[in-house]
Amino acid sequence: MAVTSGVNEGGGHLGTPVRLRCGVTLKNRLVKAAMSDSLGDGAGGVTDEQVALYRRWVSGGAALSIVGEVQVDPRYPEKPGNLVLGGDANDESLRRLAGVVASSGAHIWPQLGHAGAMADPRVADPVGPSRLELDDVACREMTVAEIEALPEVYGRAARRAADLGFTGVEIHAAHGFLLSQFLSPLFNQRRDRYGGSIEARSRVILEVVDRVRQVTSPGFAVGVKINATDELVDGFDQADALAVIEMLGAHGVDLVDVSGGTYFPGAASSSDRPSSGPYYAGFARRARQVTDATLMLTGGFRTRRDAEMLISDGTVDLVGLARPMVLDPDLAHHWTGGGGEDPVFPRFASSPPGGVTAWYTMQLTALAQGLRPTDDSTPDSALAEYDERDDRRAVRWRRQHERR
Repeated sequence: MAVTSGVNEGGGHLGTPVRLRCGVTLKNRLVKAAMSDSLGDGAGGVTDEQVALYRRWVSGGAALSIVGEVQVDPRYPEKPGNLVLGGDANDESLRRLAGVVASSGAHIWPQLGHAGAMADPRVADPVGPSRLELDDVACREMTVAEIEALPEVYGRAARRAADLGFTGVEIHAAHGFLLSQFLSPLFNQRRDRYGGSIEARSRVILEVVDRVRQVTSPGFAVGVKINATDELVDGFDQADALAVIEMLGAHGVDLVDVSGGTYFPGAASSSDRPSSGPYYAGFARRARQVTDATLMLTGGFRTRRDAEMLISDGTVDLVGLARPMVLDPDLAHHWTGGGGEDPVFPRFASSPPGGVTAWYTMQLTALAQGLRPTDDSTPDSALAEYDERDDRRAVRWRRQHERR
């Protein structure tokens, strides 16, 4: 279990520090969880807006901010607004992003991702553990050689992150992207050493973790985001998730970030569903029994009371907050100070698929520009604006990366 240090008088347990296995200390229990902010320059590089956005969360008190969907391979992005830690990414702009935490006592990590079958078809030819031919998703099956190359691809990205000043990385193995696809028997139907049992389906993730560990220093933090369940019939379930979490701990992972659900087209998104509290708190209590890695729970937190309860009773060590920190970028200060109101979440009469996610993404753009969240847009208008922006970026992405 993570090393803790008492109770902060004003902020209860939320204001206490936590020390990871590798020695990294987080100054409080509140993490700005990964979101696809879609603020890259369209070629995989960091923009001034993105630097401003993460500086805002650091000034708001978040102990750790995780930059969502930073791609290890520019051939398979989730969106053309992603950052890239592979290929010819701009080191100086990435160094500026890593530097937003200077003198703050906070940390910033890139979330290392590979979209796999969910790579944006505007800029990619999607791949996955097995061939898919669905209405909205299609991909070819990866060769054994391509799978065997993944640990080195992730390792190079992690080494580059460390060299640029980031203090850790989170490996994305959740929400239906490539490593999550390998874990799921629904999407991984391979009959070689990478498919079948949960041990075989986990093989490539553990190889990635081991390689990242090998190429970075002992004091560099390595986290993994994993689903409690992907919420799909015959998919990745809680029994499998507990087995993977136990294996991750044995491979020296510092932080396990528990989430759930998938962004596969047609599947219900956990983040868009009504909730009366944290989505996977019950699962987190079970996970606590199988790992002594620092445990984080992301999704469904709406009140300080819920966050404080799960930290104080030892269910988790960290609380991951994404949309709440969009609505209130000073939320960490408010909650660790022992006061402050809970964020007020918008209610939408209707929304097209992906509309609510697009609304929050466009609010990130406003926040990066120094503006407050606004009710002037709707999920429909936000989705249209979001798609139009990515259509423009896709042109630049193809021009930058198509020959690589």
